[in-house]
Amino acid sequence: MTDAPYNVLFLCTGNSARSILAEALINDVRITGGRFRGYSAGSKPKGVPHPLALELLQRIGLPIDGLRSKSWDEFAEAGAPRLDFVFTVCDQAAGEQCPYWPGQPMTAHWGMPDPAAVNGDIEEQRRAFAETLHVLRRRIELFASLPLATLDRMTLQQRVRRIGSEAP
Repeated sequence: MTDAPYNVLFLCTGNSARSILAEALINDVRITGGRFRGYSAGSKPKGVPHPLALELLQRIGLPIDGLRSKSWDEFAEAGAPRLDFVFTVCDQAAGEQCPYWPGQPMTAHWGMPDPAAVNGDIEEQRRAFAETLHVLRRRIELFASLPLATLDRMTLQQRVRRIGSEAP
């Protein structure tokens, strides 16, 4: 692996909730120390981030400027950022045929339930988004604590996959 910042792409089918939250979290220097540049995308983007995702990010003091729902094809095009890591955060995207990512980034599945699928009242929906944010934050903190520059590729691959398989 190279010196920071590492480019990290979070994928989800709709790119409106989980992947948007993960992008905002990994770009928060208070969590990751500026070692990462985060992006998000989807195989079938909804077109706009979920309003409750944006509301939650604003409430915890994270910027929402520039967050948008976009296709993962943007990251396979010429001139796209060279990706070091690609994480799927929803089950549907994990099984889809992803584009070819130049540079062979490390991949892992960090799936979790979709907070946008919660059909309860607004407080139940907000709670689902907060729980998702909590899980993603913990996983990103674990990821950011890894000594990336000193781990061999196989060990690093095992560790990033383990982060997604452990209970929060």
